[in-house]
Amino acid sequence: MTDLTRRDLLAGAAAIGAAAVTGLGPTTASASVPQSGAQAPGFYRYKVGSYECTSINDGARTFPMPDKFVVNLPKEEALAAGEAAYMPKGMVTVPFNPQLINTGSKLVLIDTGNGVANLEPSKGAVGRTLQNLAAAGVDPKNIDIVLLSHLHPDHTNGIRLADGALAFPNAEIMVPAKDWEFWASDENAAKAPNDMTKNYFANVKKTFAGLESKVTKYEWGKEVAPGITSIATPGHTPGHTSFAVASGDKKVLIQSDVTNIPEFFLRNPDWHVAFDNDAALAQATRHKFYDMAAAEKATVIGFHFTFPSVGHVEKDGAKYRLIPSAWNPTI
Repeated sequence: MTDLTRRDLLAGAAAIGAAAVTGLGPTTASASVPQSGAQAPGFYRYKVGSYECTSINDGARTFPMPDKFVVNLPKEEALAAGEAAYMPKGMVTVPFNPQLINTGSKLVLIDTGNGVANLEPSKGAVGRTLQNLAAAGVDPKNIDIVLLSHLHPDHTNGIRLADGALAFPNAEIMVPAKDWEFWASDENAAKAPNDMTKNYFANVKKTFAGLESKVTKYEWGKEVAPGITSIATPGHTPGHTSFAVASGDKKVLIQSDVTNIPEFFLRNPDWHVAFDNDAALAQATRHKFYDMAAAEKATVIGFHFTFPSVGHVEKDGAKYRLIPSAWNPTI
């Protein structure tokens, strides 16, 4: 056997390159291929028993980390966590991933993303749900149920097209009763503690204006669609909801926003993200939910996990770690 050294490999590469340039060797330089300048479609299919499920990427926002993105520790510690996760220096990246569940009898979209109205202003960073549904071969008219985990804009704004028309015109819109009661209240809106929360109230009023007759309010602990059970996970919002999707002897947990980006708030469940309505309750919910997921060795789907947003949660002392599932080339 011939032993190859690094010097041999470099010398061979140089000889091949020279042959290509001079035309003396068996290969010749070809014309360069134009760059595409566009990303691949963002959808990923996985099975839960007989159900075919699809993670639909709505995009990801990268923005300068606000001073109080993590509200209960110095910004320097949060920046260090971002750097450890190889996020751009001084920045934070938040992905968005609705889930499509095809039960065989119903086509259910869990959360809708930021909406196409945000596609152009964000230069394609978010608002990609409809184009990725199309890439996956899904006609929005065929979606039977839009199932919302809570009423924050990045979960609800995809209900509308840029002109205000319904993106899913034949779908029943299902919302958690406790979240609807909170966000639809003018009294609560008047007591909003900051501009971000005031904008959340205003956005609910704008998004759902005229849709009251199409909205179904659901309770926790109920089967809200075939094989899909609502799970009480409050704190992020008063009515924040996760879901268990079960078919046969298989089950996954769709955690919605139990955590924002897992590199921060799953790894450090006692950190408080700025978006949580009741930070202490959200903290307790994270521990309860992830203890359950770890004990069951459950597959967990996260709205703000890195696409395709499928993984497992393990306990690590008082913390947790996310183990992303390997990409499966078959369904």
